[in-house]
Amino acid sequence: MTVPTRARQRAADLRAQLNQHNYHYYVLDDPIVSDTEYDRLLRELQNLEASYKELVTADSPTQRVGAEPLSYFKEVKHKVPMLSLSNAFDENEVITFDRRIRERIDVDVVEYVAEPKVDGLAISLLYERGVLVRGATRGDGMTGEDVTQNVKTIRSIPLRLLGNRHPRLIEVRGEVFMTHQGFIALNKRQSSAGLKEFVNPRNAAAGSLRQLDPKLTAERPLRMFCYALGDVDARHLPESQFELLQQLSVWGLAVSPLAQLVKGVEQCLAYYRKMVAQRTSLAYPIDGIVYKVNSLSLQKSLGAVSRAPRWALAHKFPAQEETTVVKAIEVQVGRTGAITPVARLEPVFVGGVTVSNATLHNRAEIERLDLRVGDTVVVRRAGDVIPEVVTVVKKRRPRTTKRFKFPIRCPVCHSDIVYEGGEGIIARCSGGLYCSAQRKEHLKHFASRKAMDIDGLGDKIIDQLVEVGMVQDIADLYSLTVTQLAGLDRLADKSAQNLVDALERSKQTTLRRFLFALGISQVGETTAGQLADHYGSLESIMNATEDDLQSLTDIGPIVATNIFTFFCQSHNKQVISKLRRRGVKWPETEPIQRNSSKLPLSGKTIVLTGTLDAMARNEAKTRLQDLGAKVTGSVSSNTDYVIVGAEPGSKATKAEQLGVEMLDEKQFMKLLAKLESP
Repeated sequence: MTVPTRARQRAADLRAQLNQHNYHYYVLDDPIVSDTEYDRLLRELQNLEASYKELVTADSPTQRVGAEPLSYFKEVKHKVPMLSLSNAFDENEVITFDRRIRERIDVDVVEYVAEPKVDGLAISLLYERGVLVRGATRGDGMTGEDVTQNVKTIRSIPLRLLGNRHPRLIEVRGEVFMTHQGFIALNKRQSSAGLKEFVNPRNAAAGSLRQLDPKLTAERPLRMFCYALGDVDARHLPESQFELLQQLSVWGLAVSPLAQLVKGVEQCLAYYRKMVAQRTSLAYPIDGIVYKVNSLSLQKSLGAVSRAPRWALAHKFPAQEETTVVKAIEVQVGRTGAITPVARLEPVFVGGVTVSNATLHNRAEIERLDLRVGDTVVVRRAGDVIPEVVTVVKKRRPRTTKRFKFPIRCPVCHSDIVYEGGEGIIARCSGGLYCSAQRKEHLKHFASRKAMDIDGLGDKIIDQLVEVGMVQDIADLYSLTVTQLAGLDRLADKSAQNLVDALERSKQTTLRRFLFALGISQVGETTAGQLADHYGSLESIMNATEDDLQSLTDIGPIVATNIFTFFCQSHNKQVISKLRRRGVKWPETEPIQRNSSKLPLSGKTIVLTGTLDAMARNEAKTRLQDLGAKVTGSVSSNTDYVIVGAEPGSKATKAEQLGVEMLDEKQFMKLLAKLESP
């Protein structure tokens, strides 16, 4: 059917009007028409689109709730990583952050943008030619989930950016959240329907955004504040963070109305104190303040360390405390066998969350607190930190309480509990892979995305595999058949085949992933990567002494002992051998004997500072380590050389004060050429 020109033009006018009204109502909180007038315009557009299907566009206000339910969320790879923020919990940490910034950029006063840290869920919005084409969760910062249909239901998110002067492609980042009022109303509806109530607004926002049916998300009172850009295709953008927020607002995106320009650390702290006082009166939950260097060019030059930018800091609000009663004390067995005591509490609302459990850390902590079942205690929660018992209110202790006796046997497998560390503080189950608690957690870790990435091997399937005795250790996974798996609950033939295929794919991995997957105590992704990069092969790592391991940067005596002990145990060697026989493999290189006494820089400690023109800092570090040097991040009297590039920081100053020999880039390149030559 041919669409009359008049109908096409009227539909375009209605879309523009409705988008403008949405902006005024949901973003500016300043409606310019009545609800009745808005509904009349929307019905007119719906009738036009019903008459002429060709008029339906992706950015039409009628399409906010129209998608079919999904069976799962697709993965989204973030082209620009969504970094997390470093945290500060007191003013001294903020002062230190500011000092480091000033030293790096060599200025007396830094201009920042300060704004409340909304307690919600980080989201990425991708616009192409002004139209919203994708919404994604942060995930692990590198990979998130596609929640496009759900973000389209959030009224404060424009389906089309306002105006015409916006980049061809732009990725906007921000926080989806729920107001206190919306949260209360949602829980009333949940309760009336006989459904489980949400614990706090953040939990409710996250759960709402991950509904497979967008119609359910549309019923939830979600909002979004935007604060940053990710991937962008544009020649001209604002030069400062504050100007960027203003530009986002012009494009129809909601930004925090409380964002403010501040100069210097004292104004940062003054803003923080003001927000602490206003916190309870705000319409939405916040858990701190974020400070960002205002200049975007300085942000770029400051860069990032690990997974956090150097130019931003989250200043968390003080911990919140409440009193409650200890109903029981139990011990839990962790993935590595660590025995952790946990206090089971009378539920209490603290720090925005209903708390019913609190960590007691270890046996020594229970003794220090003199904690007993039945005691009234003060519980503290700060941000996302696990709740903990601060103190016992002994004046309210009942006469019937008894001291807690730490168990001598594992509550799961009944193996002996052994004690490590000073005065036996650290308790571990000696059952190893024979302990079903450890076995399940070990398998879950092994199959996780950052480890072997076995798609479809979820917690419930692992629980069944262990409980029916089909898997005794991680190597047994690779002998599972479709017939065996199809006999489990919730696994049909097709799902079983998919899991077998996923197991087969996971056999092709990398050494760093495999090391991380083994679940060695305190060996995370970074340490696993460092081991893989340094030694090149598993055999070299397995044969390394504790002294060898400690020579690596950031590996101290405790981690070195954990690694060495792990590879000394015969049952671990047997499992690794089984894994390799069943086809698990990765590319290996010859081990790099960086710490051999035969290497020219053996025993030398070197520090890098500033920017090098000839190579990246990581490359310079690797080449120095290949020559036997220990490359550290701080200057001391034990430092042999400091390599000084352009715009050096305080390390150069400290080296000069200590009389440490400094080499500029030209001298450094000559040294490398001399030592690396055959």
